[in-house]
Amino acid sequence: MTDQNNPAHDSQNPPAGQSEGLEHGASSQGAASEAAAGSWSAESPTPAAPDFGHTRPLPPFQQPASETAAATARRPGGFTAAVLAGALLVGGAAGVGGAAAYDAVKGDDSTVTSSASGPVKASNAAVTPTGSVEKVAATVLPSVVKINVSGSSGSGSGSGIVLKDDGTILTNNHVVSLAADGGSITVNFNDGRTAKATVVGTDKVTDMAVIKAEGVSGLTPATIGKSSDLRVGQSVVAIGSPYGLNSTVTTGIVSALNRPVSVSTAEEQAPQFPGFGQQQQQGQADLSTTYPAIQTDAAINPGNSGGPLVDMSGRVVGVNSSIRTADGSTDSGGSIGLGFAIPIDEVLPIVNQIIDGQKPTHARLAVSVSDVQGNTLTQGAQLQTVDSGGAADKAGLQKGDVITKVDDDVIDGSESLVATIRGHRPGDQVTLTYLRDGKTQTTTATLGSDATTSAS
Repeated sequence: MTDQNNPAHDSQNPPAGQSEGLEHGASSQGAASEAAAGSWSAESPTPAAPDFGHTRPLPPFQQPASETAAATARRPGGFTAAVLAGALLVGGAAGVGGAAAYDAVKGDDSTVTSSASGPVKASNAAVTPTGSVEKVAATVLPSVVKINVSGSSGSGSGSGIVLKDDGTILTNNHVVSLAADGGSITVNFNDGRTAKATVVGTDKVTDMAVIKAEGVSGLTPATIGKSSDLRVGQSVVAIGSPYGLNSTVTTGIVSALNRPVSVSTAEEQAPQFPGFGQQQQQGQADLSTTYPAIQTDAAINPGNSGGPLVDMSGRVVGVNSSIRTADGSTDSGGSIGLGFAIPIDEVLPIVNQIIDGQKPTHARLAVSVSDVQGNTLTQGAQLQTVDSGGAADKAGLQKGDVITKVDDDVIDGSESLVATIRGHRPGDQVTLTYLRDGKTQTTTATLGSDATTSAS
């Protein structure tokens, strides 16, 4: 399949779901709280100094209107990957992904297998970061696919990760959202096969989606790792199709872990979702999501959205999502070495719920929060409202308390708290360190679930 080597997307007919990402430290617009529903809400004060750069959704790689609009580039076994790391990219492609049965990646009984039944699991095999980039690429490429999506609002390409040999594939919700309302999805596999696909389920809160390719078998599932095993400075590899260039491999390191990242995607009649650093009102055009990102300097560009970030044993440790750019442009600007991926540990429970036909659930502290205002010596997330009967209320927290730590994770603002809670699951117990009347106190909270709330 020939891809068009064109970095620009169709500005006259952009895909649904695309918008600017929320700048870290920038003031939040319309950050109203929703205590009744138990949603997160963050109110960020205007920063004292201007914020340099811009964290934004990766624009989708869209096919140019004319065949002569760009040079063509052909790669064997074409398959695209969608990148999502810090900012949501609608229909964008990128990827790093699965692992084949290569001797550099040896799993055990808990390693993802080719079975079409059972949940997707992480490998318990010891991490042996001795593989070469060449071996990692050979291992992962067979498990990465290109996803072509078209709909009434436009067309684009993204990437996916093969989870099961029966055609079950993980990608981003914003990649497949273009196909809503009668659109189409096709998948290009590494072995040259092409198949139509349907959406199994999606989760807008985490920007995850599972699709199923029709009439295929014998695929090579990816090996799933554990993002909790990552360390700063560790080598990682991203594989995908930036600007439609299939099977592109880039390398880098883990630059930071648990980096709070908030991004917005345009959604028609976007509902409110719990746990966000910026609360969106019903019917607004923006949908924001916040997560504790893996930051990497591996090159991630438009066209990488939805694909995985892998360690040097070929295990998927994150789903590439967004990039930081030097300006606020949404239709230009590539990697400047600041890319973000959603940790696989956060993704996996959601994916298995979708595969099992369940509604995805997310952890809730049941508060609305803001950055600490009027006190530059105190950093943390200040509680603006505390829902009666919610996790925070049961733990004894009150309006005005400033949460400074969750377990051993330092909380330096509202976005940090939201991202940290997002990395947990309903029912998890966390130790909260907070300030009240100038005194440091601790309490234990059992996180609730959004399963029974109107905001879920």
